[in-house]
Amino acid sequence: MAPQHPEGAAPAPRSPGAGGPAAPKGDRPVDGDVLAAYLRERSTEFLRALRAHRESGGGAPEESAEAVRALRRSARRISGTLHTFRPLLDTEWAEGLRPELAWLSGTLAHEHAHASRLERLLLALHRLSGAVPVPAAAGVGAREEGARGNGADAPAGPDRTNLTVGAAKAGALLDRRLTLARTRAHSTALEALGSGRFHAVADRIALLAGEVPLSPAAAGADLRLPAAAAEERLTDAVAALPLLTAGHPYNAAALVHGLAPDTSPQPQDAPWHQVRLLLRLHRYAREVLTGAPAETRLEAADQALTRHRDAAEAAAAAAEAARTPRIAPATAYALGVLHADQRHEVEAARFAFHHLWHRLPR
Repeated sequence: MAPQHPEGAAPAPRSPGAGGPAAPKGDRPVDGDVLAAYLRERSTEFLRALRAHRESGGGAPEESAEAVRALRRSARRISGTLHTFRPLLDTEWAEGLRPELAWLSGTLAHEHAHASRLERLLLALHRLSGAVPVPAAAGVGAREEGARGNGADAPAGPDRTNLTVGAAKAGALLDRRLTLARTRAHSTALEALGSGRFHAVADRIALLAGEVPLSPAAAGADLRLPAAAAEERLTDAVAALPLLTAGHPYNAAALVHGLAPDTSPQPQDAPWHQVRLLLRLHRYAREVLTGAPAETRLEAADQALTRHRDAAEAAAAAAEAARTPRIAPATAYALGVLHADQRHEVEAARFAFHHLWHRLPR
């Protein structure tokens, strides 16, 4: 298994010395003080979100959920920054804090992921069964206007009634499974937030808000070098994707092995997930350098890859539910159609990323 990093598996950052990518020309060097200021700012946001979560006391679900999202957001950015700029930070300190932030961010993400997955699947079931109207530019495989020719919906086939009959039972089955998973994830998150492990992480973040342990190499270093290395790793990973195939609408590549008996995640999804993680690291590195959020098109590319991940995970949830013993044939059929629908959404997200990536400035 590949080594873990804040958002998943990623290659270790190269040293900003010889052999690494050259710094961009024509710009002023960015020194370690900028890195320290960024980490202090993210640490302050983390502590502010933690205080908001404690003040909510679980009484206001919206406020508590927003505080948890802010905790995750700050933890991801701190962890990603420690990964990209590791040569400029105290190695032992950074290597000790990064896994803890990854644990925290991952633990807090599960509840929201299960809730979003259930909402996504139930909306798709209603759309596929004709219970809600489908917008002209939405639905399965919606990539850009004109992708379907005249954009008209295909006439309903003879199995439409069968899907409608099974959709209610399929929705109830998914609701039971994912609500149970969400409840367990909520309990796990509450337990984590009250654990000594979390309090140790919070204490280290509080210290980081006051002083950033830079390494001796940070003196006179240019932050653009490790940031350029992060961008190069992203570019190399995107170059390995089948973007030419993804650039053709309805190529059905995302449906390959859709009926395979293997229950493990589809291996063709892994490179796309890896690109999403590397794109996040690149975005965070850009935030350090510019002191501002990522460019709109870079954010849009990230959103396309997030839709890809969500659709792939939703398809896997539908497939897993379809393996439930002794379910009615109509229920199994509805779950099968739902699985195919989400795999088409995976393909649509790849198509969208293909066009967004080629419009990004180089």
